[in-house]
Parts: sequence; structure tokens; C-alpha cells
Amino acid sequence: MKSVLFLAFAAALLAVPQARSEMKNPAEIPLKTLAGKATTLGEQQARVMLVVNVASKCGLTPQYEALEKLQLKYKGRGFSVVGFPCNDFREQEPGTPAQIQDFCKSTYGVTFPLMEKIHVKGAEQHPLYAVLTGKNAVFPGDVAWNFGKFLVTSDGKVLKRFEPKTVPDAPEVVAAIEAALAAK
Repeated sequence: MKSVLFLAFAAALLAVPQARSEMKNPAEIPLKTLAGKATTLGEQQARVMLVVNVASKCGLTPQYEALEKLQLKYKGRGFSVVGFPCNDFREQEPGTPAQIQDFCKSTYGVTFPLMEKIHVKGAEQHPLYAVLTGKNAVFPGDVAWNFGKFLVTSDGKVLKRFEPKTVPDAPEVVAAIEAALAAK
């Protein structure tokens, strides 16, 4: 009897990540803002978004400056950066929501939306990242580090993926943003 219960419990645990990755449309996955308000990517005031897992105590943290410049440059054309604080990589985002907001605003003047702190990998991976990186994703594979980037449309189409060391204002990122904005 114990072995039957154990097998049923194990099967239920293994089914959870698979169920999360079956949600196909990133635009419809429930999210919360850093302030705790319910939202989705589809509800953002942008047609094209650069979804980025961010951290305030990382060697790549200065990318916030280029992310904000992209936000300011393309916001009027229907673009937004959407930041997802993440503490998965060497605990480089340990702050509370208020601390994260204060750091981003005071250090880099961030005006783009920041969502609640989430996990982008592992057993507690947020459903959005399960869809963005899962085996059935357009660009599968775990996020390697802070500042991984996904270019996503408001209807949930994943257009491009950029690795953490690719700076936000790299020519290939800018070209992809401009092409996505021109196509809409």
C-alpha cells in the first residue's frame, strides 16, 4: 500500500512541470507586478516586449542602463522591456519588492514594468519560463544566467532569444526589436 501511495505521489509531482509547460501562450500566463497586482504579458501596454530576468547584484546589472534606453527609445512605438527579478543565480537578487524597486529607480532610472520576483529554472520555475524554455519552446533550454532575454509579442509569439552576455543595445537585439515593431 505504501508503495502505491508513493508511486501516485511521485507521478503527481512529475506531472506538475509538464502541466505548466502545456500552457502554450505566454501572453495569457498569470503574472504579478512587483507591487503585487495581477496581470499578464498580454495586458501590458506594448505590442512587443523584451522579457528579461534581472538581478541587482550581478556583474551584468549595468545592462539595466541599456534596457532603460531601449524602453525610452521604442516605448512610443509599442515596445516595452518587462523585467522579472530573479534570485536563482548565486542569490544575486536578494531584495524585497520595495528594495528592488528603489534600486532600479534610483540607480538606473528604470521606468519599464517590473514583475514579482520569480524562479526562471528548477522545481519552482514560473509557468512563463516553463513555456519560454521548455522542451516544446521555440528556443528551448534553461536560462543560463541573469539578463537572459526573450522578444515576445503581446499575442504571445516568441520571436527571438538572446543570451545574458548579449547586451540589450547589441545590433542584433535592436534589429530584432525594429523588425518586430515594423511587422505589427
